[in-house]
Amino acid sequence: MEIYQKKISEAIKSSYPQLDIIFTAPPDSSIGDIAVPCFAFAKILRKNPVLIAEEIKNELLKSMLPETRFTDLNFIEKIEANNGYLNFFIKKPVLFKDIITDILCKKSEYGSSKSGIGKKALIEHTSINPNASPHVGRARNALIGDTIVRLLRFEGYEVEVHYFVNDIGKQIAMLLLGAMDRENVTFDDLLEIYVDINNKVSENPELEKEVFDLLYKLENGDEEIRSKFRKLVNICIAGQTQILAELGIKYDSFDYESDYIYSKTIDELLERFKKTGKLEEDDEGRMVLNQAEYNLPMKAPYLVLTRKDKTSLYPLRDIAYTIDKIKTGADINIVVLGEDQKLYFRQVCSALDLLGYKYPSVVHYSFVLLTEGKMATRKGNVVLLEDFMKEAVTKAYDEIKKRHGSADENTAKAIGYGAVKYAILRASNDKNVIFDWETALSFEGDSGPYLQYNLSRINSIFRSYWGCSPENSAANLPDSLLEKADFSALGNKHETDLVLELASFPDTIKTAMKEFSPHVIANYSYNLAKKFSTFYHYNSVLNAENDSLRTARLALIAAVRQVLLNCFELLGIEAVDEM
Repeated sequence: MEIYQKKISEAIKSSYPQLDIIFTAPPDSSIGDIAVPCFAFAKILRKNPVLIAEEIKNELLKSMLPETRFTDLNFIEKIEANNGYLNFFIKKPVLFKDIITDILCKKSEYGSSKSGIGKKALIEHTSINPNASPHVGRARNALIGDTIVRLLRFEGYEVEVHYFVNDIGKQIAMLLLGAMDRENVTFDDLLEIYVDINNKVSENPELEKEVFDLLYKLENGDEEIRSKFRKLVNICIAGQTQILAELGIKYDSFDYESDYIYSKTIDELLERFKKTGKLEEDDEGRMVLNQAEYNLPMKAPYLVLTRKDKTSLYPLRDIAYTIDKIKTGADINIVVLGEDQKLYFRQVCSALDLLGYKYPSVVHYSFVLLTEGKMATRKGNVVLLEDFMKEAVTKAYDEIKKRHGSADENTAKAIGYGAVKYAILRASNDKNVIFDWETALSFEGDSGPYLQYNLSRINSIFRSYWGCSPENSAANLPDSLLEKADFSALGNKHETDLVLELASFPDTIKTAMKEFSPHVIANYSYNLAKKFSTFYHYNSVLNAENDSLRTARLALIAAVRQVLLNCFELLGIEAVDEM
């Protein structure tokens, strides 16, 4: 719709250059295809919005006369002024031809504004503590991060994906203590070891001294201990990333927190903070940053940077790491953090501000909740992501077998993983995900399988029509369907609703980019699939009344297929040919 909006805006501004034109989509295609709300104009023009809408409408109608310079507004069928809105109706043959042609010609690039061409983006996501197999709750960080990566690449950005390995904290030291007397530790052993050592420390607090002794040796250059830390951490990272790779999530760089202990960066950073006059030593001998001027919601306005022995704490190392990321010069710099990190994020922002740095963009997200509530690794009452994924595949396999009498593992995996991804991504970042198997794996309603099912229905139509796979037929679409289609044959309500939904995809991408919100794409996918389903219920494709209508409808659903595929790629959901 962008080309229509541009021409309409140009025409309005020729008479009203002071106006900032904003477009909206009418709630129903029966009252227009594009709308301009006039309420914001009232203050500028000092008139009632109802009168403004009527006045602009009349000016536009004049500009559409043959002798004027805006004869290219001839794509407009009619203009209505209604309760302060300007509603534009696009000539249906023009609308269908322009939108469908645009989609089928651009294919996988449809929807992209290419705003990232020539630009770089850096995103840090996941960054799970390397102390055990990840639980389901951790998957949301990775899935949101991965979708943002896909979105940025779709827009043309060169993207680097970073994983900050928190390999030096108390949790890792506890894991190492628990694994000291064990040989050939595997990834599958780690959760059991971690839970066991937590229980032992709770029962015998003296063991905690051994934990801090390990940390002290690590931070003071004990090579043997450093080697043991790194070996155990790498076992965990390899296991975690293998699980995440099953979901199509990949990383370009693993950045180790411990590396900052052995560089001069930390000492240099403390010196820079000292020069600000805000670095103090508290009553416990710790180095703290006085952040009182930032009015943060804390009882004591201090960010603790070191222990009393002056060894660094996580915030100091995280600040050093963040500065290194900033120094890459990426045009977009993003970090994905849980909502429980909001205050910490503001503390780090304030620390960076003292040094003249702007913190990267942050994407906060809420939790994934099961019937047991929020999960806690230290207690062992977790649902492991790996087990969750296996359960998804099993349930999908059983559902397919129930529906069709047989099932194959690859299809079950695509549906099961797609169900999990969609169930997590469809919720806005600031809302908790309440995961329910029945809803997630339903072939009806707002679910991943529902999207996959509707795409498979389109594939089935093309197999019937072309006698070959959709991929093979798709190669012929621009040369065949577009040449033969008579778009004047289209125009009923279901067809119109469908093409208007297709036309809104580029705006959907802009919104998702602006907010870094995967749920915008997920919600759009569902709305498109739902409108296709409604269209298909009331309109025959292969048995249409005549060849012209059949060809036009085939071109329309080919466009739907392409946009759904683009959505699937952005969400990391695999298309299923048959369901």
